[in-house]
Amino acid sequence: MGDAFKNGGIIFAPIMTAILGVICVHAQHLLLNCSEDIYTRMKREKPPGFADTVSLVFEYGPARLRPLAPIMKILVNGFLCITQLGFCCIYIVFIANNVKTICDEYGIHIELSIHMIFVVIPVLILCMVRNLKYLTPFSTVANVLMAVGVGAVLYEATQDLPPVESREYLASWHQLPLYFGTAVYAFEGIGLVLPLKNEMKNREQFQKPLGVLNVGMVVVASIFVVVGFLGYLKWGDDVAGSLTLNLRQGHVLSTTVQVLITVAMLLTYPLQFYVPIAITWPFLRKKFGQRLPVAKELGYRALVVMLTFILAESIPQLGLFISLVGAISSTALALIFPPIIQLVATYQNNNKIPPYMILKNSLIITLGIFIFIAGTYQSLASIIRAF
Repeated sequence: MGDAFKNGGIIFAPIMTAILGVICVHAQHLLLNCSEDIYTRMKREKPPGFADTVSLVFEYGPARLRPLAPIMKILVNGFLCITQLGFCCIYIVFIANNVKTICDEYGIHIELSIHMIFVVIPVLILCMVRNLKYLTPFSTVANVLMAVGVGAVLYEATQDLPPVESREYLASWHQLPLYFGTAVYAFEGIGLVLPLKNEMKNREQFQKPLGVLNVGMVVVASIFVVVGFLGYLKWGDDVAGSLTLNLRQGHVLSTTVQVLITVAMLLTYPLQFYVPIAITWPFLRKKFGQRLPVAKELGYRALVVMLTFILAESIPQLGLFISLVGAISSTALALIFPPIIQLVATYQNNNKIPPYMILKNSLIITLGIFIFIAGTYQSLASIIRAF
């Protein structure tokens, strides 16, 4: 988030991050409400997931929109795959950058691209785990390591802070799309809200005013604001895509933090990788996996890992990569689809849409389209300039 605040400004970014947090959690509530409505109205065994919710809203919506149902499902699944594979690419770049920093401290100077090759080997091994339950311990360990690492980074960031006046209050206009792309990327957890709610023992607690979703978003947004603010205030325009890359070199604490967070990201990769495989492999298995299905699935997993490796090698600029993924897919999932399906579902149920809802949802959709177009353009332009 330090890189995002650099592209937003020390005053503008915290305020806008809080506003984006409110908008994103509101959009998540819209998705949850539509899913719950379908679950109740159609008497399904369990509430549908993200893609099925969008598809069913259109399928049972106004007659003119029903032919769009299959297309909408493909779009949502496509954006989910892009988002998760984008995370995987970012993880490879992140891990390789941190490994390079550690190696440089000890006089082992190797090109970043070579480090990525070494990183992809353990990633390949971890991604051969096919059952999600076996990945759960990895998630637990990763969360502990990440919490310790973030705490240490915050401690380092609070030492010898310069005055706030030394930083830009509002970044230049051509930087703002990069801020929005990164910020939306950080908040993009909408693909997880339905599974989380469905796994809860008391599902009704999830959406209450002081329920899991709202409280969780307040905590997450607060962490983002604190980390982003301190990161940009401490390191200014030199702030990196990951604050671990700004830590003092040759310091025991810095090296320890980089190792902890690097291991955490390595263990998190297979969890992010699971989603696109779960979406795409069932379709491919019907087509090509009748004979030797396990061997073919493992081969497909290896192929997708190598795809993320090639993309990571192509765009090794961590901050720009994060902004690009956020602009392309996170905005569509977090800001565009939820208000659209609420409008469709409301019209189908009531034969009309309240004016306030049209205005509110139109503003959210417009914001999403702006970030999608401007963020993608500026991210690609910055990537081209970087090369």
